[in-house]
Amino acid sequence: MSKPNDYTELLAEIKARIQTAQTRAVLAANSELIRLYWQIGEQLTARQAREGWGAGVIPRLARDLHNELPELKGFSERNLKLMAQFFRAYPALFADHAPIGQPAVAQLPWAHNVLLMQTVKDERVRNWYVGQAVAEGWSRNVLKLQIASQAHRRQGNAVTNFAARLPAPQSDLVQQALKDPYIFDFLTLQAGFQERELETSLVRHLEKFLIELGRGFAFVGRQYHVTVGESDFYIDLLFYHLKLRCYLVIDLKRGDFKPEYAGKLNFYCNVVDDTLRHATDAPTIGLILCQGKDRVLAEYALRGIDKPLGIASYELMRALPQSLQSALPSIESLEAELADALNGSEPSADKDSE
Repeated sequence: MSKPNDYTELLAEIKARIQTAQTRAVLAANSELIRLYWQIGEQLTARQAREGWGAGVIPRLARDLHNELPELKGFSERNLKLMAQFFRAYPALFADHAPIGQPAVAQLPWAHNVLLMQTVKDERVRNWYVGQAVAEGWSRNVLKLQIASQAHRRQGNAVTNFAARLPAPQSDLVQQALKDPYIFDFLTLQAGFQERELETSLVRHLEKFLIELGRGFAFVGRQYHVTVGESDFYIDLLFYHLKLRCYLVIDLKRGDFKPEYAGKLNFYCNVVDDTLRHATDAPTIGLILCQGKDRVLAEYALRGIDKPLGIASYELMRALPQSLQSALPSIESLEAELADALNGSEPSADKDSE
């Protein structure tokens, strides 16, 4: 198949773009790399739509770019196709008036963007993961876990009395800081475990626990000792949220939620407010984590409670719905698709060009 008359022009233009970007950023600044990939995707999409070259142009382009710029990685046939797909997913990304939320896409490494394009087809949901990945600083592996656990359905879903006990907009911010359910699939507890075993296991896997809680939580202590009058009490888990500027008391429960749990947690929050809270801190928040709850019962239990409390469930493992399992690509196919995008500091490594 012969090359179109202006194929040489296309090759020269893309070479020039690559070399210009290399000079400006040595292909290391992520935003420049994402912009470059988007621009190449734009060119490929426009020319294919206008001139109808079909799929044959991309393999030739990948081969010729490798021959003329052999030191560069990230321009394999597969990656060039992904660039075109990236442009089609975000056609206005680098336009003067990009849609709200889309500029955050340029802050993510290429491997993150490939994963999102491959696994999250709903644009609204994908944009939510983009925003969270940027805000939380998720690695690609953490992002993959969050997608698999359907984090977008869990965020802000806890039963709370925040709207009644906290001023706006803090009540909304605190609500969005909590999830329901929490997924503790990194634990290996046997049936019939005790609450102290759960607490110990969470602390043993503190890094993973903090990732599931979300960014901003700082661990203060477990079985945190407080004294009231002549009595001693021990808080299961105590955290401080660096962004919300408040303490978080977590009470762990095995089994379903019971209304009396709310009174005990309210007591703990009062004690923390009186003994630990600084004058500039926001009110202490309480969170009951249990294995299950009746939502109506939980809402009634929080009525009349003075302190801002939340009630959420936790799962030790999560089975994906069958419909979702069939829709998700296999681990093997995902790893194959992402093989081009994982080579050290450059987000897209190219096996074909090595």
